Amino acid sequence: MPRSPSAQQILDCALKLADACGWERLHLFEVAKELGVGLDAIAKHFPQKDDLVEAWFDRADQAMLTRAQGDDLEALNPEKRLEELLVAWLSPLATHHAVTGQMLLYKLEPGHFHLQVLGLLRVSRTVQWWREAAQRQTVHLARIIEESLLTGAYLRTFVHWLRHPLEDEADLRALLRRQLRCGPLVFLLRK
Repeated sequence: MPRSPSAQQILDCALKLADACGWERLHLFEVAKELGVGLDAIAKHFPQKDDLVEAWFDRADQAMLTRAQGDDLEALNPEKRLEELLVAWLSPLATHHAVTGQMLLYKLEPGHFHLQVLGLLRVSRTVQWWREAAQRQTVHLARIIEESLLTGAYLRTFVHWLRHPLEDEADLRALLRRQLRCGPLVFLLRK
């Protein structure tokens, strides 16, 4: 291992260790020890433990944005495009499914108000990238309604995915399609 590990190497090491001990029991000094570096090498990339969580979800966002570059996506209707993109977002998270859920529980602890606010910002950012990747062009009130409804669909699908780790992808896609076809969202996605 290099003396100065990259942010990706640190994140991968932390995830591997968390798979064994759980997110709550993961300590940054253990990550440093595993990598054979001092804590300063970790702090250079991740000033606090929660920054690893943000990096983990950044990786999912990047997978979604990479999927958006697929030539086949352009030909799909908006609902199917959104479905493909959210499944692409969940794909890298599946490699550490249990730890992903533990990260969110960590953020929701009563004393972690600052992390909860950051969590809300994360949801908003991911939904914004989801809309952009799907090339949604709604504006004004239609955009506000669409964003709100897509946020609900995203959260319900993500929570369901967390609670059903063994569920088949086809079943998850069916649930997501139902989310995207509910209420006024179905009319907005026809535009």
